[in-house]
Amino acid sequence: MSLLAKLGQPKGLGLATGWRWTEAINWQLLLLILVLSSVGLVMVTSASMSYAESNYGDAWFFTRRYATYWSLGVIFAVLVAAVPIAVWETYGGLLLVVALALLVLVLIPGLGKRVNGSQRWLQFGPLALQASELAKFCVIIFFASYLARRGAEMLQDRWGVLKPLLILVTIVFLLLLEPDFGASVVMAGAIMAMLFVAGVRLWQFLGLLVLGLGALAVLATQSSYRLQRLQTFLDPWADQFDSGYQLTQSLIAFGRGEWFGLGLGNSVQKLFYLPEAHTDFIFAIIAEELGLVGVVLVVATYAALVFKVLGVARRAMNMGKAFSSFAAFGIAVMFAGQAFINMGVASGLLPTKGLTMPFISYGGSSLLVSCALLALVLRMDWELCLAAVAKPVHSRGQGRSAKEQVREVEGVLV
Repeated sequence: MSLLAKLGQPKGLGLATGWRWTEAINWQLLLLILVLSSVGLVMVTSASMSYAESNYGDAWFFTRRYATYWSLGVIFAVLVAAVPIAVWETYGGLLLVVALALLVLVLIPGLGKRVNGSQRWLQFGPLALQASELAKFCVIIFFASYLARRGAEMLQDRWGVLKPLLILVTIVFLLLLEPDFGASVVMAGAIMAMLFVAGVRLWQFLGLLVLGLGALAVLATQSSYRLQRLQTFLDPWADQFDSGYQLTQSLIAFGRGEWFGLGLGNSVQKLFYLPEAHTDFIFAIIAEELGLVGVVLVVATYAALVFKVLGVARRAMNMGKAFSSFAAFGIAVMFAGQAFINMGVASGLLPTKGLTMPFISYGGSSLLVSCALLALVLRMDWELCLAAVAKPVHSRGQGRSAKEQVREVEGVLV
């Protein structure tokens, strides 16, 4: 059996002799993933060495853990990419059950692990996995599957949007019980964007948007610690040695970085001035050590990654692959939203909220799920490319070489 067949080549594709399966891989997207992962490994090492030496007696503690999770993420990504997209679409409902089960299990005392007042982690042997991160993968696939199968029915019925909305409200409610306000915002935003692209009526979308923003405002003002974060965000210098300490130290890091930074490894704020320097506020360390130039390059890399995934979503829609289109669009919005919120928090643009920067912040669960989501996108793009190459083979004969087909397909798909 050929490698294409083992990896789930769609049936009926008459690929020309000489075609190699590697020609269908989106190498540009893969390169962007590797670049972000490399930046993550370097910056986690730089930001955590002093903290790790002081607390664990090993300056390379977080470096090794990042490398371990990244290796596991690669294995997880290969497994995800080996499964045909049709299989993921078929079992979307089962993945929703898995997501709900994870979000319920983490709330059970004794099963869920509590850290800093939040019960978000499930312990699997030596690994502690964040339930909300694993739920992201399952929820994106479920909603993409649901919209692909029931999207037309949802649009015909003026109240058809209520069913997916109730599912989303249930998921957000479970996330808020942990509490994980940041994950609920990112997940709700991605699903709302998917509903909009699926064709939800404008008045329905605007109504849902207003309700969602209203609910966020109520949650933010009714909780004392969230209200304090809002007040600190408005004027962090009013209490710079207490509630505003983390944000003011982050802003100092940005100010010290200037144009070209202090140089890799030369951050002062990471020396026990800025808490969580290798996790939620790693962007501030990037700004301090690499300056505005480094910040712009990191933002540009994320932008390129998001646009590449959006390109996959557009091609999938043009080829009538609704599931791939919705899933890729949701993944792009989720990555963009999470990166934007992390950068916004570190730079003082948004209120403080604990969200990792995909591939760069230290966070094992986030790294695993990020690898899995983008592996899914790579698999979608691979199948789309195979389908596009097969079309000219059937319609124009077998006389054209594989390289000629690739050049034509690249011209159509770019």
